[in-house]
Amino acid sequence: MSVADGLKSLRGKRVFVTGHTGFKGSWLLLLLDRLGCRVTGYSLAAPTTPSLFEAARLVDLVATHHEADIRDTARLASAVRQAEPDVVLHLAAQPLVRLSHREPLETFSINVVGTASLLDAVRMSGKPCVLIAVTSDKCYEPHADGRPHDEADRLGGHDPYSASKGAAELVAAAYRRSFFSPSRLGEHGVQLATVRAGNVIGGGDWAADRIVTDIVRHLAAGEPVPVRNPAAVRPWQHVLEPLAGYLSLAAAMLAEPAAAWCTGWNFGPAAEDDITVQQLTEIFIDAWGAGRWEDMHDPRAPIETHVLRLAIDQSLAALPWRPRFSSREAIQRTAAWFRAFEADFAAARSLCLADIEAYEQAEGTSRMVGSGANA
Repeated sequence: MSVADGLKSLRGKRVFVTGHTGFKGSWLLLLLDRLGCRVTGYSLAAPTTPSLFEAARLVDLVATHHEADIRDTARLASAVRQAEPDVVLHLAAQPLVRLSHREPLETFSINVVGTASLLDAVRMSGKPCVLIAVTSDKCYEPHADGRPHDEADRLGGHDPYSASKGAAELVAAAYRRSFFSPSRLGEHGVQLATVRAGNVIGGGDWAADRIVTDIVRHLAAGEPVPVRNPAAVRPWQHVLEPLAGYLSLAAAMLAEPAAAWCTGWNFGPAAEDDITVQQLTEIFIDAWGAGRWEDMHDPRAPIETHVLRLAIDQSLAALPWRPRFSSREAIQRTAAWFRAFEADFAAARSLCLADIEAYEQAEGTSRMVGSGANA
């Protein structure tokens, strides 16, 4: 089954998205618009200046826009109830590892309590739906030997961010067992899955302490790029990769509701496509056309996992999804996006749509989702 076939059941559906003003949320809005979905967004204001949500003028793709905290349980429950969603995609989070060291309590509050708030809002709404909670590849207890994590691996995390995502997985598991039991799907109708993606990159990510943000800022200023952990290995992937995976899973759950969907799912790059931070930086600089990097490793800095890989066999076997862009192409496209944006700040949406078109063509079928009125 092609990706295009797998997304048919999503067309025209009511979709509730938390975190829609963020980097991944903004790209998701463009994909949902092309599917003709009616989107309700619930999020804090755009988290960065500039932001993709504002630069690409994406508020007009949202039928109802709630600017509110995910931990405001009464407002969130009211928003979910009014939206009557067919699909709920939970992206709202504190997504930064280094910030979690500075603000650990806030990180746990947003990522754990916020997830519980959303799941409880769905529980109280009483409406059957597909519910997908986005956690992280860092939810796993790190492997000392660097082997890829599969969905059955032990949850954990050595830093506050990673631990908060592991805890969010436990919250989801508790709600699944207590309220959304897969064995009683016919009674409550809520299919709850969690999804774990690799390190996403792409145009329009201006979050602090992100590698691409740092690279762009220093290259634009004509400065050498400081690299904190050049030998660290991460599952880098273009932002469209996991989003296509989330939507493929949601569409499959809508088309054929089943207990088997109600579990955790990995969406990462191909096994042979993991690269180091140094390699990413060098490919980016080459695509940018000028610049250099320097090793700024600080042994006193907060500890981060050295090698992180994801096993994606389950997703490849069960879903019409597979990685479309190599790590090199993802990096090159990201560099080209930022280069073009620097030349024309009004081009953000058209640049994203061009990458979406390229992604659709890369899968070897006619179109992934088709065109919506606002595309």
